[in-house]
Amino acid sequence: MEKTNEFVQKLNDNQEKQLKNKQGQATGHPEKKLPNKQH
Repeated sequence: MEKTNEFVQKLNDNQEKQLKNKQGQATGHPEKKLPNKQH
């Protein structure tokens, strides 16, 4: 049972990270992440 619990926790962590990534890209501040197109 512990292994399934750990697996579920990892899945939830991954989903949270993906959500944060999507939200970060949705905001109008890409220069904070990718400062390579400044010209």
